[in-house]
Amino acid sequence: MGLFNFFNAKQNTNSNTDIRQDNLANTLVEIPENVFLEKEKPTTENVQNDRSVSSSENGISLLFNFIEKNYEGKGYDDALINPDNIHLEQNVEALKNDLERTIRKIKTFYEDFIREINFHIETRSRSGMVDTVEELTVKKDTAEEHISQILVIENEAKENKGIGYGIILSYKRGFNNGLAAISHHSIMKKNF
Repeated sequence: MGLFNFFNAKQNTNSNTDIRQDNLANTLVEIPENVFLEKEKPTTENVQNDRSVSSSENGISLLFNFIEKNYEGKGYDDALINPDNIHLEQNVEALKNDLERTIRKIKTFYEDFIREINFHIETRSRSGMVDTVEELTVKKDTAEEHISQILVIENEAKENKGIGYGIILSYKRGFNNGLAAISHHSIMKKNF
């Protein structure tokens, strides 16, 4: 009977191995798909198409994004690189030019947008599409309000006040902090 026990023992170990493999299959962790598959990166064509569709990137939000940036760090870094007042004045002038360029870009966008809306209002009103004409009129009114806000910001920036001037103040503050850091590091830390 020892011989039969030998064969039975092999069968038991085989069945134990099967049980272990079944348990292993049940405990395997599911691997996410992104480990094996690389997602397509957006091509420049897709990105450009997305940008052309979104008018918010060309509208007043573009101006507010530009104005809301913190230029203090840029001023600080510029002072550390070149602590000359002429450098400060040149960079302030460059910021003013960037603001003016951004405002012109947005005004051009809104002028084109209003021209297009006027065309649609005229053609849709001839077709008797009253609801569509009213919706277009609301869009036109909103665009005109945005233009008036942009003009106010532009005029205030030219007079060195208002939210458009805030970028200049932020930059100058950073530049002055950079000058102070240079003085503190080079002079104030010296023992004599």
